[in-house]
Amino acid sequence: MSDTPNAGELRVETRGPVLWLTITREERRNAMSHGVLAGMAQAIEAAQAQRDLRAIVITGAGGKAFCAGADLQSANAFTTDYSEPHGHLAQLLRKARASNVPLVARVNGACMAGGMGLLSMCDLAVAASHAVFGLPEVKVGVFPAQVLSVLQHLVPRRKLAELCLTGEPLTSAQALEYGLVNYVADDVDEKLDWLLGRMLDKSPAAIRRGLYTMKKIEAMAFEESMSFTESQIALFTLTEDAKEGQQAFQQKRKPEWKGK
Repeated sequence: MSDTPNAGELRVETRGPVLWLTITREERRNAMSHGVLAGMAQAIEAAQAQRDLRAIVITGAGGKAFCAGADLQSANAFTTDYSEPHGHLAQLLRKARASNVPLVARVNGACMAGGMGLLSMCDLAVAASHAVFGLPEVKVGVFPAQVLSVLQHLVPRRKLAELCLTGEPLTSAQALEYGLVNYVADDVDEKLDWLLGRMLDKSPAAIRRGLYTMKKIEAMAFEESMSFTESQIALFTLTEDAKEGQQAFQQKRKPEWKGK
């Protein structure tokens, strides 16, 4: 597998203010190649400097699979170089974690193994009713180690242990129940458009700085997080969007965001 993005494996396209990253390996159930992972990481990193981008959608081609995880047909499914301390999936999860542009998972089908990592690294998720979810790694003698870094705070501890230790799947209804996704719908695109619409009309500056704040305090103790957010709230109020939002509220009109 190539270490560089392949146009035949990952489609990167801009639709208005939204960047779409689509795995186009439908014949392999959109299994991840190293090129796909590297391409996603590069696209997410580049998006941080593009102020006109308001969201990033992660999905898979077709209607059967979001992502089936690592491509087990490859001789180098999990790494290309054992001397390299940073793997492609780990690097992608790092870039996603550092993103101040909201990531939205469009789960259009089976979401398995490493695909659960792609789902979990996203800030929001919409799933098709027929989607299934799972961590089947134990069935092939491995364990969802890196995925746990982004999944452990989304799913209740005992359910997470069951998923990891049994490899048994979840239905979309169960994924919704356990907080793995925000919404489940028969028409995943209609629900995705609805969710994006509710986000794209809000302040770009507030969302960008707010997402940064949310991610920073997740690993902080209470007093540390309070000290950090005390300073952040003052900075929020100094943005042009904050001033415009308050004026629009007072004048009973729609705000005109500048994203600054």
